[in-house]
Amino acid sequence: MSEVLRRAKHTLSVKQYQSLLNQYAATQSLSKTKALHCHVITNGRASDHILSTLSVTYALCGHTAHARKLFDVMPESSLLSYNIVIRMYVRDGMYQDAVNTFVKMYVQNALLAMYMSFGRVEMARRVFDVMMNRDVISWNTMISGYYRNGYMSDALMTFDRMVDEGVGADHATVVSMLPVCGHLKDLEIGRNVHKLVDEKRLGDKIEVKNALVNMYLKCGRMDEARFVFDRMERRDVITWTSMINGYTEDGDVKNALELCRLMQFDGTGPWSAIIASCVHNELMSDALDLFKGMRREDVEPNIATLNSLLPAYAALADLRQAMDIHCYLTKTGFTSSLDAATGLVHVYSKCGTLESAHKIFDGIQEKHKSKDIVLWGALISGHGMHGDGHNALQVFMEMVRSGVTPNEITFTSALNACSHSGLVEQGLTLFRFMLEHHKKIARPNHYTCMVDLLGRAGRLEEAYNLITTIPFEPTSTVWGALLAACVTHENVQLGEVAANKLFELEPENTGNYVLLSNIYAALGRWKDMEKVRKMMEDVGLRKKPGHSTVEFRQRL
Repeated sequence: MSEVLRRAKHTLSVKQYQSLLNQYAATQSLSKTKALHCHVITNGRASDHILSTLSVTYALCGHTAHARKLFDVMPESSLLSYNIVIRMYVRDGMYQDAVNTFVKMYVQNALLAMYMSFGRVEMARRVFDVMMNRDVISWNTMISGYYRNGYMSDALMTFDRMVDEGVGADHATVVSMLPVCGHLKDLEIGRNVHKLVDEKRLGDKIEVKNALVNMYLKCGRMDEARFVFDRMERRDVITWTSMINGYTEDGDVKNALELCRLMQFDGTGPWSAIIASCVHNELMSDALDLFKGMRREDVEPNIATLNSLLPAYAALADLRQAMDIHCYLTKTGFTSSLDAATGLVHVYSKCGTLESAHKIFDGIQEKHKSKDIVLWGALISGHGMHGDGHNALQVFMEMVRSGVTPNEITFTSALNACSHSGLVEQGLTLFRFMLEHHKKIARPNHYTCMVDLLGRAGRLEEAYNLITTIPFEPTSTVWGALLAACVTHENVQLGEVAANKLFELEPENTGNYVLLSNIYAALGRWKDMEKVRKMMEDVGLRKKPGHSTVEFRQRL
């Protein structure tokens, strides 16, 4: 037994155990390893991390039986453990065990990735829960899969569990987690992940720094995003585009232009950044003009540029221009990209050319073997926005039958489609299906859709009763949907209830006062209408004048 163990009256720290085991492995001291193993058990320090290191030490000391016994009962093993145990089996001629361990290491993680890519989140969760050996790749696959499928809270809980169980995070972990923090606008967790990056020195990859910049931007912290940006040794088009978009969204045109000037105009970087900024600020025609200028300058766009540009074509909903960009993407081979194809489906859907959207949608199956949740959502939304609720529901059910799990957005699109098409019973059925099978993803916008659906059908009491069952505080959009329905059906009692709630939630929104006064006016209650007008004057509100836009020579 080593002197350290003789002198140790109390338990050693994890670092001390680790140091001793590293020494014993290097010197192949089997007797000392066994003594330390006894010390670990006696003092109740048999953590997963220490036992994993013990397994590796036994393997390096040539004691296959002990190494195997510890390795097989470990709930989680590192990639290093797998590699050393496989090497041990090969060394001892146990080739079948080496192959089985190799398969075990990769097959389960591959299953997780496959289920997540197909939107089968529950199946991935089941595989993960029964895995005896989870490595950092397993955890990363679950976190990124939850994020891609819209399960943000689950991604956050999985990360917390990963940290609690002592699994060491790597580059992929933080790149998966930071977008979750940004989406949830959880600045505290985002800063903790940033600390983890600094502590583990994970900031050497540009993907990590870009993810940090984007997280701070999503959380509304331009100062912290700029702090990370200024200290980056290397930047790419994503870095520049993110920062310029951040400044433009923040209304800081001066700094946005300054960053544009700092960029080197010798590639796609500046063009992509400025185009993306225009799209984010709804300057769609300007974005298209810049793209045409880019082509005149013989600068070849990349897929990031085109993914930023396609929403501009969708917003303008100009079929001729949509066909132009489709031809360009086909000619340059970009239609092979799933993102570009999804963008085109959205463009044609906004233009009302659903036949073309379906052709692209159907063609994706041949090229990519599967369709992701974003693509399905684009087609469902396309049918819904044009009042084609029946086909929207048909596509939704086809998606479910294909094995893709609906997310928050696809449910919203399908429920909206029911609302705008007057499919009340179908919408109620779909809503019950969501609450029964996907209750975790129910959001205020889903209840807003249902209140709108019932309100359009004149079923105002049902709409109000639904609001009273919402498991969280109803938002202004929920009450706004009820108020709008009350205006249509001249229901003053529920209209007053909805309006009073809205006055509390958004006292400076003049639209709510106007809608209530319109109900009073429709019923000839002129004194009540004047009271509402007086309320507006007392709080210093004025109704904004309406305006319209007219397209002239392809300009608005």
